[in-house]
This record gives sequence, structure tokens and C-alpha cells, in this order.
Amino acid sequence: MATQDTALVLGATGGIGGEVARALLARGWMIRALIRHEPPADADPRIQWQRGDAMDGEAVRRAAEGVGLIVHAVNPPGYRNWAAVVLPMLENTIAAARAVGARILLPGTLYNYGPDAFPVIAEDAPQDTQTIKGRIRATMEGRLREAAAEGVPVLIVRAGDYFGPRAGNAWFGQVVTPGKPVTVVKRIGKPGVGHQWAYLPDVAAAMASLVSVGERLRPFENIHMHGHWDEDGTQLVAAVRRAAGGNARIAAFPWWAVSLTWPFVRIFREVRELRYLWREPIRLGGSRLRELIGAEPHTPMDEAVAATLRGLGCIGRP
Repeated sequence: MATQDTALVLGATGGIGGEVARALLARGWMIRALIRHEPPADADPRIQWQRGDAMDGEAVRRAAEGVGLIVHAVNPPGYRNWAAVVLPMLENTIAAARAVGARILLPGTLYNYGPDAFPVIAEDAPQDTQTIKGRIRATMEGRLREAAAEGVPVLIVRAGDYFGPRAGNAWFGQVVTPGKPVTVVKRIGKPGVGHQWAYLPDVAAAMASLVSVGERLRPFENIHMHGHWDEDGTQLVAAVRRAAGGNARIAAFPWWAVSLTWPFVRIFREVRELRYLWREPIRLGGSRLRELIGAEPHTPMDEAVAATLRGLGCIGRP
């Protein structure tokens, strides 16, 4: 039988996986992490680190022994070869969860959805996207829905674009240059076009609270967070500028450079494919989170942005 206060985190060295691990630790959970290499030098000593690959079904099954929750926050190394790797990794998680009686927690994405679900994406909206990664993510969630029907409980928590002190590979890294003082703040969308952001510690805190309600969760839950709604696409940029002292120049994100170089630069191919999410106001709708835990965790924008900039090495400690 699974132990309800022990979780296996796949992707614990990444932004969302690491943040969820810390949030669960703060609530008294025991955390086990499966990683391909040795733990990093700054690895949290409270986590039980195990060597193994999420592509190895037996390794995942062994690591899951005795856990009540599997956090599936793992991505292919360097985000490469998604089509061949992502679904087999998920199948290994499903098989392990089925074997030990654990719930699966998946951080959801926005690019599962196409324009037919805009401008307010409901929790039951169809996932009809034209992007390659979006179709893969929609297939993943469809497979998890099937697994839930077969007896493997699933919780998906979806939020806007992540930012935070340890958010890793995220759009906020295009707003400023990590590791350098803020002299220029790039505005990714057009002024007047709203955008939804999510402060990663708030997202992780919500996830930890949700998994703690136990039997109140349905076998399959798809829950949306409201996070930070930038109603005209300028509020986050203004918060960054304030946190950096108020003197930084504001510039438009160079989409023209992405258009010219995407055939040759892999990361620009990813950026170009998701540009549609910045062309019109898109936000998440839903009330299930409030039904289960009440008000969602919400750090004020200026506080969240300042913490993010400090974590990225863009401003000093206060």
C-alpha cells in the first residue's frame, strides 16, 4: 500500500519539479527524487536522491515503491526529441502509479489549446491545437484521463507562464537577461494584449494544498489557477522596471529575429511555435481550485518579480 505522505518527484532538479518538492517538504511530506546523474552540489539534503532514468520503467517502478504521489515534472534533456521520449516516460509513470496505488500530479500547459478555446480557457475546454508540442501534451493528458478511468487517480494543475527565483527555462528569461543587471526590459506581447503569468512558488503551494485534500479529489482533476493577470501586457514589464530601480529601457521583443533565424536555432523554433499565445488576450477560467482549498496562494506582483530578479542574479539582495 502507498504511503500518503511520501512523494516521488520526477524532474526534481527542474523549475517546477524542484518547487513542488520544496512545497511538499514544507507540509511534512517525505520526498524521493529520481535523477539521471549525481545530485547537484546544492541538492536539498532532505530529499532522498536515487539514480535512474524516467525512460527506464523498472527504475521508475523501484523508485515509486511505497509512495502515495508521483509528480511527473520531467522533460527530455534539453527539450529534445519530444515525440519519441515524452509519451514513453509518461507510460512508465502510469505503470508505476498503478503498481503502488499512487496519484499522478502533472503540471499542465497552455499550448494544449487552440484559438477555439480562447479567450477564457475553461477547465473542460477541448484541447485542439495545431502546434507539435501542443498535440503531444494533449495526447499526454488524454492518456492520463484514460488511466484515471482505469483506476489511477490523476491531478493536473494548469497555470500561466511561470516566473520565479528558480523557474528555469521560462518566458521570463526573455523579458530580462539572467545573470546581468537590468538595463533593458523586453515586452513580449503587444501593448493592450493581456497575458497570464504564474509565480512558481504560488503554483507549487497550490499543488501541495490540493494533493493534501485527499479523498475530496475526483479520480481525474483538471484544475486551473488564475495567477497574475496582466490585463494590458505592460504590468509585468512595469514591475520589473520598478524592481530594477526604474531606469531600465523598455523594448519590444525581437520577433523579427525569431522569424529570420528559427530554421537554424532550435530554441527559436520553440519560441516561434508558441507565438500565437501572445497575439491575443488568453486567460484561464475555472473555480474548482477555490472549491477545494479556498483562495489560491497569491504573492503580490512586485514582491514576486523582485524575488525572481534576485534569483536570476539581475538585482542584489534588499
